[in-house]
Amino acid sequence: MPFQHGPWTVPTQRGLAAVSLIVLALLALAQLQVAPVESRFAARSDNFKQADSPFLSKARDTAAGDKYLIGVGKADITGPVVEVNFAGYANLDQVGSGLRQRIYARSFIIGEVGTNNRFVYLILDTQSGDTAVRNGILEGLAALGSGYSVYGRSNVAVTGTHSHSGPGGWFNYLLPQLTSLGFDRQGYQAIVDGAVLSIKRAHESLQEGYLDFGTTRISDANINRSPSAYLANPESERAQYADDVDKYLTLLRFKRASDGKNIGVLTWFAVHPTSVQGNNTHVTGDNKGLAAYLFEQSAKADDQAADGFVASFSQANVGDTSPNVLGAWCEDGSGQMCDFHTSTCPDGTSQSCRSRGPMFHIADLGISSCAVIAQRQFSGAKELYDSLDSTSTAVVGSTVRSFHYFNDMQYYTFPLDNGTIVRTCPAALGHSFAAGTTDWPGFADFTQGDSGAPNNPLWSVVGGFLRAPSPEQKDCQEPKPILLDVGEMSLPYAWSPNIVDVQSLRVGQFIMIVSPTEASTMAGRRWRNAVKAAASESGLTGDYEPFVVLGGPANTYAHYVTTPEEYAVQRYEGASTLYGQWELPAYINLTLRALPFLSATSSGSPPPGPSPPDNRERSLSFITGVVQDSAPLGTSFGAVRTQPASSYARGSVVNATFVGANPRNNLRLEGTFAAVERLGSGEDGGSTWAQVLSDADWRLVYSWERTNFVLGHSEVTISWETDPQLDAAGTYRLRYYGDAKPLIGNIRAFTGTTDSFTLS
Repeated sequence: MPFQHGPWTVPTQRGLAAVSLIVLALLALAQLQVAPVESRFAARSDNFKQADSPFLSKARDTAAGDKYLIGVGKADITGPVVEVNFAGYANLDQVGSGLRQRIYARSFIIGEVGTNNRFVYLILDTQSGDTAVRNGILEGLAALGSGYSVYGRSNVAVTGTHSHSGPGGWFNYLLPQLTSLGFDRQGYQAIVDGAVLSIKRAHESLQEGYLDFGTTRISDANINRSPSAYLANPESERAQYADDVDKYLTLLRFKRASDGKNIGVLTWFAVHPTSVQGNNTHVTGDNKGLAAYLFEQSAKADDQAADGFVASFSQANVGDTSPNVLGAWCEDGSGQMCDFHTSTCPDGTSQSCRSRGPMFHIADLGISSCAVIAQRQFSGAKELYDSLDSTSTAVVGSTVRSFHYFNDMQYYTFPLDNGTIVRTCPAALGHSFAAGTTDWPGFADFTQGDSGAPNNPLWSVVGGFLRAPSPEQKDCQEPKPILLDVGEMSLPYAWSPNIVDVQSLRVGQFIMIVSPTEASTMAGRRWRNAVKAAASESGLTGDYEPFVVLGGPANTYAHYVTTPEEYAVQRYEGASTLYGQWELPAYINLTLRALPFLSATSSGSPPPGPSPPDNRERSLSFITGVVQDSAPLGTSFGAVRTQPASSYARGSVVNATFVGANPRNNLRLEGTFAAVERLGSGEDGGSTWAQVLSDADWRLVYSWERTNFVLGHSEVTISWETDPQLDAAGTYRLRYYGDAKPLIGNIRAFTGTTDSFTLS
């Protein structure tokens, strides 16, 4: 009985007001970022030998794929780009001051032809998917009417790229709300509305088509930022893999049947979007958002790509990966690499330990390194895409299924394969959580690898003021020294999730695990391999070998999951594994026990499980709104304070400054705050201006600065980073689109336009 992996067997058919300042400082500066156990997954090493091959054995070739309903959609989710703290680094100083590139929701719908069996895989250019946002999306879909009733809890997966450069304030739980000063309704609604619109567009584009997939190795876009923890995994298991991070990108192509044109690609590759550093204050989608932009731009010149082509770079087992491929170095003048085990420098702290991206020598907050890592992902994906007609594996079997249920991780009890009964724990964070990572350090004297008595026991006392963990919780979380017992803190509402989503999707032989956590490299491998083995053993995908990917963080952000062996080391990732050392085996157990719901004969769903709390209406918020905008005497909104020069050489940066207003007055979703216009000849022989760049483009940067808080004065600077290869010689101008809020009256729109200048 291969699917009996838990207390229930699935049939195959069946119808901060109270928060102290010291806690705010502690949590704001900490990143949101067991004895060794020989598990059954290590024991399966001979079955999954993969030294120089993709992370799963190559699917057997198939002649022609089956038809599916396929649809893609994209919509703007750019929230407030100023005056709201960013989500990801939990740095109180990282408050938005502008926009480098708009962020998006991208939706991919796959369904059976002739039935209502379908699912939505949604990717947001955000830190993660989360409970509040997911609830809003499901409510928004229900409000669209009966035509959208097919989409619901079981078949909508809400994932994030894990960008660390977007506005926060939309989380369901208190802990990640702290640095954004609570819940921001405006930013939350921008994400929800854009996500619903992207699904609506995907639904409206549904048509019959084909799916195929392939993998490619990208050798230079990620490294392991916690290699000492990875080395704690059994040597026999590590020997199966050539690398300590997954170097393979998987690409799923969507091709419509009517004319054979491609409508989109969905990719999975494991790398943290932490190229842009924690002191950047311009909104971006980081390396994955830029890679998607590059692919979509390339599709405009591809005669095999349909109009409206959507490309997404989804996240995989990202937990211990870094895009800063030159490693972690001490920026204290010592010239040393950071300590291998603790990521500290000669002074014993982690504050000067910084990982270096490929362009670290350029002091631009990681922007140049971000562009390189994005290009490497895009180039690998594009080369694979271009070769798919001769090298791909078709998705076959016609079956589309999904399952979703909730599970309470507080003391969830289950057996390991050897019969040992183990349990998970209420959520808790260890001392090394506050140390941060080599991508961005944490707070005070915390260090990574703190698995015994804390370096400074004072912080245990501080954490104990909030909630002193019980002896049972301490025992359950061993060997993690608990800093914050967040799973047992509920005032004024829950600090962290204990109830998580368990979800998987299937189309043909292609299976997607949807993870609420950031899985470490080896944790993701074990999880995928367990699902592949169970699917193969049960014949779930018939005559075709199952192919399994893992996507996330999704649905409910639940921090990290490591292997039990990595947990024992208590690097940042282990300290951020909320539910104790058995969290990974629990996730695997929970996935496998519901796997029969992905079978072709299944028509039911697992019991929904306990509902997580919905904190949207009770969340605190100390985010002040816009009071007023006003223009200095003798000026008007949109007036140009600093004009561009009269001419520039291509490769120069063009700047202009305007009398501005707060962009929170109007997010201009599906629009732009800034534009580059080029002068051309009209059909009647007259001159016309045409927009050639908007703030969706990486090289056009919008910056806002408040110059007088009391009077409501502000300035906007638009910077165009011209490129000799991409920008044609000609006559141009910059345009600014704004909206001003008077102290009394309605918000009104305005524009500002510079003098013309030449580019040569």
